[in-house]
Amino acid sequence: MSTDLSSEMSRVPRSPAPVAIGQVQVGPGRPVYVIGEIGINHNGDIETARQLIDVAAAAGADAVKFQKRTPQICTPAAMRDTPRQTPWGEMSYLEYRHRVEFGMPEYQKLMAHAADLGLHCFASPWDVPSVAFLEEAGVPVHKVASASLTDLQLLAALAETGKPVILSTGMSTLGQIDTAVEILGTDRLILLHATSTYPLPAAEANLRTIATLAERYRVPVGYSGHERGLQISLAAVALGAVAVERHITLDRTMWGSDQAASLEPKGFAALVRDIRILEEALGDGTKRVFPGELAPLSRLRRTDG
Repeated sequence: MSTDLSSEMSRVPRSPAPVAIGQVQVGPGRPVYVIGEIGINHNGDIETARQLIDVAAAAGADAVKFQKRTPQICTPAAMRDTPRQTPWGEMSYLEYRHRVEFGMPEYQKLMAHAADLGLHCFASPWDVPSVAFLEEAGVPVHKVASASLTDLQLLAALAETGKPVILSTGMSTLGQIDTAVEILGTDRLILLHATSTYPLPAAEANLRTIATLAERYRVPVGYSGHERGLQISLAAVALGAVAVERHITLDRTMWGSDQAASLEPKGFAALVRDIRILEEALGDGTKRVFPGELAPLSRLRRTDG
């Protein structure tokens, strides 16, 4: 190897240290951490939520995630009395927001069910009281939705918990991400590259941003996808994503704003299967002759002398 090349390789930055979520290490060189994003696709029905946890477990995912809001805080005043058509009839937007929220008894049941199936269970808090709620529930990690990246009060409350944080970066500039990272710190932070278009067209995926974020912040970087299909998420893994989050649903025709951009059970199972195949195929980067090549080598290669 030439001196110039050796010198160049010595300047290649080391991979960021993995982040522990419970007993699982998330980072480069570790299995991709797959999150089934249930969000509010349960439509406020605990049995539907349980079935979605079952879907994630059957697929071989590592975690499921919900969304937690305090409706009085998260519903803009101008929208609270706005009529909304729902499967339960017409109601105000504020009433609807209450209708799809779970309380502590439901969270305790769902988290216990997920734990029985070997899954982490956590949520995206959308306001400071929801952080306290999830801390009481005992989540192992907090997730920041892209919409909340600029909520500095929320980020400060999350930093105070001392728990690891997964931060989605959709709809954000690098300057806004800089501010969020400064508040959260980098010791227990995982970033997710995301584009908050629903559903996501390929032209807006911009997957090379995964490397941009990893180089800039020196933390593990994953991918949160809102596209239809599997190709973009799989390409994210090939480009180094250490975690993949996808919305899941029992049926994309179900009522709800996130259902159409979600994966049904067979699709989510296929995604996890293909991620595991990709992990194996990527290898360790060391060039060598593999055992399977020995027979073709002796049969096909010409040698001198």
